[in-house]
Amino acid sequence: MSVAYLPLASFSFAGSITPGPNNLMLAASGANFGWRRTLPHLMGVVLGFMFMLTVVSAGLGAVIREMPTLHDILRVAGGAYLLYLAYRIATAAPAKSDGRGKPLTFLEASLFQWLNPKAWAMALTMPASFMAPDPAGGTLDLAVDVGMMLAIHGPISLACVATWTLFGIAIGRFLAEGNRRLWFNRAMAALLVVTVYWIVAPG
Repeated sequence: MSVAYLPLASFSFAGSITPGPNNLMLAASGANFGWRRTLPHLMGVVLGFMFMLTVVSAGLGAVIREMPTLHDILRVAGGAYLLYLAYRIATAAPAKSDGRGKPLTFLEASLFQWLNPKAWAMALTMPASFMAPDPAGGTLDLAVDVGMMLAIHGPISLACVATWTLFGIAIGRFLAEGNRRLWFNRAMAALLVVTVYWIVAPG
């Protein structure tokens, strides 16, 4: 086993707790739909990224690094989808108003990880930085290393995204008055648009 445990835990926490598309959307969902309806979205983020990390660690990451055009395509597609999600958040109808609002499903959140540039950055960095490039024991050691990496990252990621969801829930009552919820949703959408600029901007 060659995983660097403490550095990996630190990286996982920093990458999972800082603002990004997943956390912004979970905060918005928590504020609009509450814990129970946001839970499938939350678990889709955690388990979807863990599956993505497994696939990347098993070899897809090396393929992506050798094909910069494919990486650019994923980056642009991710930016376009984030714009769609920003529109969806900005126009969301809160669950308590007329019932038209709809949070992301488990599957939608899981699949979104493959278009999430922050998820790609973490998935490509983690195995390259915290695992041996050529495990001495071959496939078995690789499987053990990936398993340990998932065991460390999973609980940390779950705690971080739950924190953002609970943050959204905590301010949900404050947002219930007047047009506060509308402006909150628009602010979250605007932050996602800023994220898109960061993704597609050259350099």
